[in-house]
Amino acid sequence: MDVKFSITAKSESPSRVVVKARNFTMYVDEPPQLGGEDKGANPVEYLLAALAGCLNVVGHLVAKEMGLRIDEMTIEIEGTLNPARFQGKSYEERAGYKQINVTVQVKTNADEATLKRWMEAVRNRCPVSDNLENPTPVKIDVRKM
Repeated sequence: MDVKFSITAKSESPSRVVVKARNFTMYVDEPPQLGGEDKGANPVEYLLAALAGCLNVVGHLVAKEMGLRIDEMTIEIEGTLNPARFQGKSYEERAGYKQINVTVQVKTNADEATLKRWMEAVRNRCPVSDNLENPTPVKIDVRKM
């Protein structure tokens, strides 16, 4: 059975949008060097945050299923992109991240082999990493208000 998730967003300025997701409000903005007022994380930072959140949820779920104890987990994620396409200066490189590097550190009772099996399952089952690693059709319609 499929589950649908949705958000609504309203532009507050050329660089900032307020997003409503269920009962939550998120502000997406750019840092000053990219024309924003720094009133929220930017879209590509939210993408990394979404990946961290998903890895956390799925990581704990899979650990429970495997009978592993997770006493502590930290997730560090970095991505590199060239803003030239986003800024309309060059179309030679893609607009998105060239690569995303994730480091998950876990304090656990699992041995190294079990930890590797755990991470394989987590990566396989995380919807956000799946969306990042595989093409997902995106249909964008525009309508006049």
